[in-house]
Amino acid sequence: MDKMSKPAEAVLGVPGRLGPRGRASVRRLIHINYRPRDGAINIPARLATNVCWRIDIGAGKALKTSGRRGRVPLQVLPMDYNQFFDSALDRLHAERRYRVFADLERTAGRFPHAVWHSPKGKRDVVIWCSNDYLGMGQHPKVVGAMVETATRVGTGAGGTRNIAGTHHPLVQLEAELADLHGKEAALLFTSGYVSNQTGIPTIAKLIPNCLILSDELNHNSMIEGIRQSGCERVVFRHNDLAHLEELLKAADPNRPKLIVCESLYSMDGDVAPLAKICDLAEKYNAMTYVDEVHAVGMYGPRGGGIAERDGVMHRIDVLEGTLAKAFGCLGGYIAANGQIIDAVRSYAPGFIFTTALPPAICSAATAAIKHLKTSSWERERHQDRAARVKAILNAAGLPVMSSDTHIVPLFVGDPEKCKQASDMLLEEHGIYIQPINYPTVPKGSERLRITPSPYHDDGLIDQLAEALLQVWERLGLPLREKSLAAE
Repeated sequence: MDKMSKPAEAVLGVPGRLGPRGRASVRRLIHINYRPRDGAINIPARLATNVCWRIDIGAGKALKTSGRRGRVPLQVLPMDYNQFFDSALDRLHAERRYRVFADLERTAGRFPHAVWHSPKGKRDVVIWCSNDYLGMGQHPKVVGAMVETATRVGTGAGGTRNIAGTHHPLVQLEAELADLHGKEAALLFTSGYVSNQTGIPTIAKLIPNCLILSDELNHNSMIEGIRQSGCERVVFRHNDLAHLEELLKAADPNRPKLIVCESLYSMDGDVAPLAKICDLAEKYNAMTYVDEVHAVGMYGPRGGGIAERDGVMHRIDVLEGTLAKAFGCLGGYIAANGQIIDAVRSYAPGFIFTTALPPAICSAATAAIKHLKTSSWERERHQDRAARVKAILNAAGLPVMSSDTHIVPLFVGDPEKCKQASDMLLEEHGIYIQPINYPTVPKGSERLRITPSPYHDDGLIDQLAEALLQVWERLGLPLREKSLAAE
């Protein structure tokens, strides 16, 4: 018998009621046999119906029948590709992971105030979760530098640096970044994500038989970079020095090793023990790659990050950062010795084949970095505001998660209520705080992530606490015992 004429199995979906997206639901599935070459299928008498059947036969194909009992002809249906995307989106909705982006318009000079373009029209709101940590995106020096450069040289970079050459403001910015971190050179990327996704695999691939030791809470950009390297990876428990040393001991002492971690973890606000990690790296002859995106500009006497604050910049091989948070602009970078930077520049596809940062943005970032190297007001005020928010919320009995940094996580522990809390704060109180749900944080640890800036005054902090208390009461979320000493 010809292979094509052998009986095959089809899955017959018995139509049910119309679903929320206008498609018929399936009441039950029935497995029946058919002969592909016959161009027909036998429908049992018990399945007689006046509607058409949709029959999935695998390999992305579907068949349609007239629905009559007996032997009926089949017609191949066109593929409905949208069903795959609908299904994927339905899963996100079911898991309460579907992301909604608020339509916000900030006004320079009024940060953290913004205009929310809501479904009901424009409304004034206060932003409490921006990663423009120091408000430098509105600073007159930064805005002025961008406008001046755009007026002088235009808006775009003209494509890749390989084709269009390097605009001088990019050269100036890389020199400023190298100086900030005490390194010989720096290299710009279009974002902090890209600098990790491109920098890590390029470095690791150039090291024969490299073993990567990765902190278990590393950012997605680092995880993707490690995956793309194709190198062997072992994961150490978050900030667990004993576990890291155990893994280093187990490795061949002559094998090249790269330790990859973040200095400050943005969802919890905890800080990596960089000095002790450097001790282990030196003891076991490993390279170090440290992500400082949530620390540059905000820590250290000149804004060099946790590594500068802890006096270990010179001991870390590669420092990675962003221009989009404390510096209020756009872009990412790595800083290291000249050989590493030149090698990444020469081998990294994500650098070579990507359009360069516009010169106006580079000038703005340079202005921000220069300002923060000499001005401590922003950093001091930032820490003061974060401390006050923690004190006020703790005094109110709200579940503030422990943090020694500027990150103020507020525990919810339920994805549905976390989203509801965010919606209520925005719609009823004019306060914007994005909910943080899985997969950004583990299931059961959902939270509101609050990031005070130097420009959140005492009145705004008090309004935040009152609004949160009202939302907590409405949603039946638990409070802690109030701290009388903090009142």
